[in-house]
Amino acid sequence: MYTRFVEPGRLALITYGPYEGKMCTVIDIVSQKRVVVDGPESVTGVRRHMMPVRRLSLTDFRMKIGRGSREKTLKKALEKDDILKKWSETAWAKKLAAKATRANMTDFERFKVMVAKKKRAKEVKAVLKKTKKEARGAVVQRAEGAQRLLPEWMHQMGGVIAAAR
Repeated sequence: MYTRFVEPGRLALITYGPYEGKMCTVIDIVSQKRVVVDGPESVTGVRRHMMPVRRLSLTDFRMKIGRGSREKTLKKALEKDDILKKWSETAWAKKLAAKATRANMTDFERFKVMVAKKKRAKEVKAVLKKTKKEARGAVVQRAEGAQRLLPEWMHQMGGVIAAAR
């Protein structure tokens, strides 16, 4: 069931425009397509202004504030519920932070990441190779144990199969 309704107090992420990537709170609903949002500016850097709903991504977080609340009321509600702290702990926020970190990397930092990935891949490959070899050895031992139970002519066939490997 859909629960992210456009309502006063809903925390949202701005997806387009000069405040792209910043968090804001829906303060008032102007029409079906437009809302008034506020950061507040001292906390998130978003001034109070009107914007289209399609430029917002609504989050699961909501504060108990009335329509058209003042900035002071909004700040108190944000601090009381620790909304921005809860937001920063979500997978969505962490993903955005990682994306921003990658975008701000220098050439040398990208090189270091590449080298670390290669090293990790090499270690994983070595462990997998060792595990496969051990598994293959266990299968061969089980097969040899099973051959003792087989009739003589099957043992000869097993030798032919083993030689073919």
